[in-house]
Formats: sequence, structure tokens, C-alpha cells
Amino acid sequence: MLKKLPLTLQSTTLWDYPSQHYGSKMQGSQFYQGATPSYIIWNLLTRYTRDNDLIVDPMCGSGTTIDVCCDLKRRVSGYDIAPFRKDMIKADARNLPLDKDQADFVFVDPPYSDHLQYSQEEECIGRIKAEDPLYFEEMEKVIKEIHRILKPRRYMGLYICDSYKKKSGFVPIGFKMFEILCRYFKPIDIIAVTRHNKSLQKSQWKKAALEGNFYLRGFNYLFIMKKE
Repeated sequence: MLKKLPLTLQSTTLWDYPSQHYGSKMQGSQFYQGATPSYIIWNLLTRYTRDNDLIVDPMCGSGTTIDVCCDLKRRVSGYDIAPFRKDMIKADARNLPLDKDQADFVFVDPPYSDHLQYSQEEECIGRIKAEDPLYFEEMEKVIKEIHRILKPRRYMGLYICDSYKKKSGFVPIGFKMFEILCRYFKPIDIIAVTRHNKSLQKSQWKKAALEGNFYLRGFNYLFIMKKE
């Protein structure tokens, strides 16, 4: 079991925290595939938001953002196309039931291609391969919607990873998504977040990567952007 470190603000652009959750309780669910490490959201909200600010997560997953907001006394609206919990609102991230210029901060951790099955919903972006240009077309709709609901001069964070598949090869999702983000927002910083995925530690995965001459995904991008 990974040891939990004291929860402190990160001061460099390389973030490394060995546990999925901080403190003595769980944020989100350890049983949800692809759950966001909660310390990432904690760091963002501590830096860029204040008490009672409205935080929006348009792809809320296991509810990590909701739980961190509760800890930090932030208001929160968590949306998902296939809600995992009762305190989430069923909605498509490309068409949120929220008026423009309402959110004080938006955090989104979207699917990274179709590596995981998030839902049976036909419209789920997680069903689209990153090799298909449609993936980036649909993700741009998500970015435009985030821009619509975010207040001017406020911030958003997008957490994402590149994709590699043996048959189709490498897709630089991070670079492509950053290019899309820059069409709508001003870039503030790019963070590299160390991945502590259990699969990375399995000897068979390491062996396959060496024998197949490819790399396992060792980090995620965290793009911090501002609406001008």
C-alpha cells in the first residue's frame, strides 16, 4: 500500500503524490477505473478558488471533485453522461444545463481514447478512439462549453494522458488537446503529474514494453488555462 504524504501545495511543475486519496478518508471511489487523484483537484482549488466559489466538473466520474469541494467549502456542480452517484447531475459535457459565465473554476478529466469503458451511453466520448478525428472534434465541443459557462478572468484545469496501442501506435492527445485549448483560453502553465497506476508496476507490462520497444504512460498532463 502506498504511503500517504502530508497534503501540501505543489510548488513545481512536476507533481508527485504516491496515493490516489489524501487524508484519512477517500475522495471519489477506489473502485472506479480512471478516477482522478484527489490531491490534484485539491491543489487547483486551493490555488485558484475561494470559499463558496462554484466549481463545475462536466465529466465527474466517481465524484472526486464533489468530495474535494466538500472538504474545501466550495459549491459544486458535478455532471456526467452516466452518473456514478446520486449527487451528480446527468448531462452531456457538450451541452451543460448551466447559464453562461456561472462557474468560478472548471476541472475536467476526460476519457483518453477508448482504453476504458466508462458507460453504455452511445454518445459517450469514451467510446471514440483517439486515432479517429471525431474524438478531437467532440472534445473541442466540451472545451467550447467550458468556455461558455466559465466566468471571465477565471481558471480551468484539464487533466489528460497520451495514448499508445500496439496496432495503431502513438497518439499525442496532450499536444492536440493543448492546441484546442489555446483557441479559447490563455495558457497559464503545464504540469506533469506522475502516474502511480498499479499496472505500471506489473512485471509483465514492463517486459512487454521492453520487448515491444514502446513506453508505458508514466505521466499525465495538467493544463491550467484562463478565460480572458
